Amino acid sequence: MRIEMLYSKIHRATVTDANLNYVGSITIDEDLLDAAKMRVGQKVEILNINNGERFSTYIIKGERGKGDICLNGAAARKAHQGDKIIIVAYASYDEAELENYRPTIVLMHEDRNTIASVYEEL
Repeated sequence: MRIEMLYSKIHRATVTDANLNYVGSITIDEDLLDAAKMRVGQKVEILNINNGERFSTYIIKGERGKGDICLNGAAARKAHQGDKIIIVAYASYDEAELENYRPTIVLMHEDRNTIASVYEEL
């Protein structure tokens, strides 16, 4: 049996832009992708802390070090610049893999899209 579990999350990132006239997705700074062990094209769920919206999209790599979190296409209707969001990735694990299961959590600074801490949740 396989069980879908939290793989990693970027907690309380700030939306820096919402671009309606784009094909679709979320652009995430490459430094944040590396810290969260997320990949370009990976499906993620976006949780908007400001308005309660929850929706899925896929990742596009943003420029390293710029702190960009940009919702593109239809997703741009679900959040506004300045909104706080949680970006969640899931993965499917079998029973043996769950023995050492530890998702990666990236906590953001409140005032900017820089990493406050990274840890593996127990």
